[in-house]
Amino acid sequence: MGKLIPDQAAADQKYMNMALQMARRGLGQVAPNPAVGCVLVKDDIVVGRGWTQKGGRPHAEVVALRQAGEAARDATAYVTLEPCSHHGKTPPCAEALIEAGIKRVVVALTDPDERVNGRGIQILEDAGIEVISDILEPEALDANLGFILNRTIDRPLVSLKMATTMDGKIATHTGDSQWITGTPARRYGHMLRANHDAIMVGIGTALADDPRLDCRIPGLESRSPVRIIADSRLRLPLTSELVKTAHSLPVWIITIDGNDEDRLEAYRELGVRVIEVTADEGGNPDMVEAFAKIAERGITRLLVEGGSHLQASLVKRDLADQIYWFRAPKLAGGDGISALQSLGLDQIGDATGMILKDRRQLGDDQLEIYNLRIE
Repeated sequence: MGKLIPDQAAADQKYMNMALQMARRGLGQVAPNPAVGCVLVKDDIVVGRGWTQKGGRPHAEVVALRQAGEAARDATAYVTLEPCSHHGKTPPCAEALIEAGIKRVVVALTDPDERVNGRGIQILEDAGIEVISDILEPEALDANLGFILNRTIDRPLVSLKMATTMDGKIATHTGDSQWITGTPARRYGHMLRANHDAIMVGIGTALADDPRLDCRIPGLESRSPVRIIADSRLRLPLTSELVKTAHSLPVWIITIDGNDEDRLEAYRELGVRVIEVTADEGGNPDMVEAFAKIAERGITRLLVEGGSHLQASLVKRDLADQIYWFRAPKLAGGDGISALQSLGLDQIGDATGMILKDRRQLGDDQLEIYNLRIE
């Protein structure tokens, strides 16, 4: 692989940052494919750019090459993930870059997919193209962590969303919770729905709120995610908003084995996909198995919005990767309902650690984003 000179290193980081911005546009829209960005540069001028399109096709490289046309010859391609090397529904992107006359390729992250995993880079180098790798690798890993986890440990990226008072309550002792946060925070929450492949709630939340769990930002309604309910005993009413809209927007129920077959068939006839898994010690769906089955069906990014028992169980089993914590300048008191139910800790040293990733103000409310996966 080629060696960088200082000025070239700065330029490579600049254009890779641009490619990463392109990549993030595809989050929540491209599963089971990765969200990739590509920028083509010639004589320090951007001649083409693209990102993976909805449904995963066409790939970012193809979009950028089409935009550049003949200007792609002798250009440098900045790609956030190693170009694919296998024949699928479309030819390999590595071959497309070669045919377009690209002279140099800068890659942020190697693709862990067993069909690629270094083969794309090898194809490019065998064709005489200079390849520089690992440019802004941490940022690229962050952007595509869901795809990486799906391919390496058979589960999606799991993000918890919590909207609480300053003392960590999601509702009063009577269960009243609308609205803890203000309009800007709720709008941001809908943006999270738009950039995740699926959203999950527990049956308690589904029964209490009868939610739609869609994205209601004007212009982004089509980016609503798959809606998933953890419901061990199939208590979700057939007349609920979720079931009533299952034919227009996918609804999946995660349940345990052994439920009534007539009930199962009723859901299926109404367009609901039922995924059966074994029960854990508490009689709830085993979430390790559930996440594996969700990942198998193409989900790479999962947003868990509630409830407190479900989210606590994910934290306890180290199945959550990050938390989006919206905090309103309000106090609910000790008799309010906590964001997380019991974790069963005996010592504070056993408490789950978090790393603050970002913080921002949303009207009167504050959003803090924490990483939970600490290696």
